[in-house]
Amino acid sequence: MLTPAIRGGHEVAQPVAVEGAQPGDAIAIRIVSIHVTSQGTASGNDKVYADRCLGDPYVAGRCPKCGTLYPPTHLEGTGPDAVRCDKCGAPAAPFAFTNGYTIAFDEKKRVGITLNAQAVKKASADAYRFEAIPDRSQQNPVAALAPSDIPGLVARVRPFVGQLGTLPVRDTPDSHNARDFGAFLVNAPHEYGITADQLKDVTDGHMDINRVRPGAVLIAPVRLPGGGVYVGDMHAMQGNGEIAGHTCDVSGIVTLQVSVIKGLALEGPLLLPTPEDLPYLAKPLTAEEKAIAQEQATLWDTPLEKSAPIGFVGTGENMNKAIDCALERAAHLLDMTVAEVMNRTTITGEPEIGRAPGTVTATFKAPVEKLQQLGLYDLIATQYDL
Repeated sequence: MLTPAIRGGHEVAQPVAVEGAQPGDAIAIRIVSIHVTSQGTASGNDKVYADRCLGDPYVAGRCPKCGTLYPPTHLEGTGPDAVRCDKCGAPAAPFAFTNGYTIAFDEKKRVGITLNAQAVKKASADAYRFEAIPDRSQQNPVAALAPSDIPGLVARVRPFVGQLGTLPVRDTPDSHNARDFGAFLVNAPHEYGITADQLKDVTDGHMDINRVRPGAVLIAPVRLPGGGVYVGDMHAMQGNGEIAGHTCDVSGIVTLQVSVIKGLALEGPLLLPTPEDLPYLAKPLTAEEKAIAQEQATLWDTPLEKSAPIGFVGTGENMNKAIDCALERAAHLLDMTVAEVMNRTTITGEPEIGRAPGTVTATFKAPVEKLQQLGLYDLIATQYDL
């Protein structure tokens, strides 16, 4: 986001083809591990410089002095104006902090502490090393901006990946591969502008859902041969919503395992979080709860449904549209009415915010018989030891 030459909000890994994956299939991606390599990073709430972009600061950075679009940049010193245009030397970062912080992690990446101005001066002076920016990276390290507005705050480290998924059908800025940020592309003035109808082609690979962490399984739609699995936007931690607009982006190493699910045509991703991260109402029943339920089933002469948890990711311009998207995707895949999905989500799960303005996961219990027909049950049963 501080590197206008990158045509998107983040720098993501090169997509990887998965053998046998074809449009109309899905790819199950298990997150085996995430290892943070950064010593620390910086983040905060931001403001946009309108004269430093062509309509969209995430996608179309522009030098305010020479007018170069997507200008190459370099660092000069530290502070808010450290990112400079290679051509004319003017400050060129499209964003600035309204309130920002620099955070350092312990060696084992268990907690982070936000630094005071004196410590930030030391960290920002060697920002590339502090953030462990990869050798082939193009990005300007955010720590060079040296924010220090909240010194001494302690935060737990719980890493996850903000971007994980498959390629959309057209060249799309990575940060806008979802219907909330993707809405900024509709009738945009730059080369990545699309029509409203084309917005449906995104694959929701940019989710910022904090449950996409080690042990979780993401099931992504395949829109192109090979799928093109990519990952990026690794975060050290984030509460639901990423309400500040940004969180602690870090460098790191992610290990993934993939498998193809043939014939599973998805409108958007499915998420099987770790058992710990399931909503309380969606967790599998204990042996005691099953026994009580069976007693009631016998008493009322009502056979029990065999069901299992599943999560549907939905995105939209705002939270209400994102919820509607998730519910509709669930109804289409499971051949239910939206009203039934609403009821199931209300009493056996919940919608959870991934990112504001509009990314959610609707998690609930679905009939095992239907999940078996879709080829999903074995994966779910393994994930939750059913």
